[in-house]
Amino acid sequence: MNDIVIRHAEPKDYDAIRHIHAQPEVYHNTLQVPYPSGHMWQERLAERPGVKQLVACIDNSVVGHLSIDVIQRPRRSHVADFGICVDAQWQNRGVASALLRAMIDMCDNWLRVERIELTVFVDNAPAVALYKKFGFEIEGTGKKYGLRNGEYVDAYFMARVK
Repeated sequence: MNDIVIRHAEPKDYDAIRHIHAQPEVYHNTLQVPYPSGHMWQERLAERPGVKQLVACIDNSVVGHLSIDVIQRPRRSHVADFGICVDAQWQNRGVASALLRAMIDMCDNWLRVERIELTVFVDNAPAVALYKKFGFEIEGTGKKYGLRNGEYVDAYFMARVK
């Protein structure tokens, strides 16, 4: 496999990120709705305090996206949450691991983040296993957390504490 390069997302990446998030195999496991607009993604990917946008590239093509949001409230400024997605054609090839490794390095060594949080649907077993591999633990379950294909789905609340 070709090398995975992790870098900060740039405006030129917005269409590729939007395309990844629009794939049914991807948005099925997120809280995104189908058919996201370009305008919505431009706003979501705009520079904001505490937010870092990373992309994974293979052969100069964006194949994954991770957004870190360091909480800006003073009493939770040691906490970040994140969202991650990988192009359906590149799943199970180390892309998500590369993005998580880069995010954890940023949080541990550059952003003073002591706690990283995430929410994942309970039936997304590959993602849960990946997060556990990187030291995340299940802290609770949200019943009927999100609507997917007309049915409510439970979600795990997971965290990694440094």
